[in-house]
Amino acid sequence: MDAIVTAGGIPAPGEMLYPYTQGKPKALLEICGKPMIQWVLDALCGAETIDKVVVIGLPEDSGVVCSKVVAYLPNQGGMLDNIRAGVIKILEIDPGAKHTVVVSSDIPGITSDMVNWVVNESMKTDEDLYYMVITRKEMEARFPGSRRSYTHLKDYEVCGGDLNVIRTMTVTQDDELWKRIIAARKSVFKQAALIGYDTLFLLLLRAITMQDAVNKVSKRLKISGRAVVCPYPEIGMDVDKPFQLEIMRADLAKRGQA
Repeated sequence: MDAIVTAGGIPAPGEMLYPYTQGKPKALLEICGKPMIQWVLDALCGAETIDKVVVIGLPEDSGVVCSKVVAYLPNQGGMLDNIRAGVIKILEIDPGAKHTVVVSSDIPGITSDMVNWVVNESMKTDEDLYYMVITRKEMEARFPGSRRSYTHLKDYEVCGGDLNVIRTMTVTQDDELWKRIIAARKSVFKQAALIGYDTLFLLLLRAITMQDAVNKVSKRLKISGRAVVCPYPEIGMDVDKPFQLEIMRADLAKRGQA
């Protein structure tokens, strides 16, 4: 399977990570001697389930390396726009690509074994979208003080992961659905309309199980999907704030000493 790495974010003045980035891409933040995205690329490069990699948001001369990278694309202006551009490039290179991994550049704790687990677990069924979720219990045991945001379901409290799998044709064939998802990304009301107000209401009441939520959203969007309970909190430990950056610097420093 091929992979898309999204690396388009540049913190603006006033944002929490700006003092660390000073106008440079967040993906290039230094962690234990190398750019944050390099940890992600190293994991992909060593994963036997990954064939080719497309990087979105960094130029080829950014200083990162990975023998599996086949293309660098400029930032398209938003996460979903970047994913779509990456899928289109993957299909240009490999027209037979059925699914692709989508991974954010800000989860430096992932390893090749974790990437392999996500791909192998996802391919046990044939869905349009596989979304990794990590339980609150697992996340807080592995990264106490990480302050993740959790969705409170009837059977779980979970946060989302940033290493997922999507069917390529879901992105390229249904432009109208993609446009609706992009338009809804910054509006709570549009998001509610997209998934259905009944589903949103049940979520707010914590009266719906994870599988029921998946079923309702899949039916509403006319796609098939599976929420995968992932045993690796590193997949959900993204670096959005300075204290999270320090958590990962300390964590990866310990890994280097082990």
